[in-house]
Amino acid sequence: MSTSARDRLVAAAFELFEGQGYDATTVDEIATLAGTGRSTFFRHFRGKEEVVLPDHEALLARLADRLTVASPGGSETALREATAMVLTQYLAEGETARARYRLASSVPAIRDREVASVQRYVRLFSQHVHGWLDQEPDGPLRAELVASSVVIAHNHVLRRWLRGETDDPHAELDGALTLALDLLRGPVAPEQPTIVITGGAEDVDEVVRRVREALGPGKNQGRSGLGPA
Repeated sequence: MSTSARDRLVAAAFELFEGQGYDATTVDEIATLAGTGRSTFFRHFRGKEEVVLPDHEALLARLADRLTVASPGGSETALREATAMVLTQYLAEGETARARYRLASSVPAIRDREVASVQRYVRLFSQHVHGWLDQEPDGPLRAELVASSVVIAHNHVLRRWLRGETDDPHAELDGALTLALDLLRGPVAPEQPTIVITGGAEDVDEVVRRVREALGPGKNQGRSGLGPA
């Protein structure tokens, strides 16, 4: 099966970048190795740094479609699925993703573009989480924290896979998102002690003492209404 001109340009660029260095490689060399012309290169990319980056536009559009149809009740599932979609795309790239990671570590122009792309994902997640949480207590703050945490969780797992430190990145992502999504569920009210008073013949002072012990320090100040303080 023949590959597209875009795919050939990407493959040629990575081969040259890895072989002779990013700065030493020209657009003309990439086009020649790919069997295309300079004009074909610029129909697909604005510059050689764009050859290295994944197709963020298409991926962001797919994520937006998934998040848009989610209701507040299905928000956690939607965020998990959307984040897994991003990871799956990188995993499908295989060695290309690892080559990009190596280049980003040494080429400031590529690293800067990758950092900028991360913020686009944060903004996309934030936009949708705000829609789910803004009417809740501390909702706007929680929305910002959730969006950032989801992207951080994904990038942590992705970097581990790129460095060859995990064989099951999807399982690791699931665990990382469990931590990141705690704020989506909202604060959990502390468990309060249940006090049961029966009609036994125990001394009132003893009952009061037990109630105070159940309430704990700092919660038994003042008159309780059950007896003398």
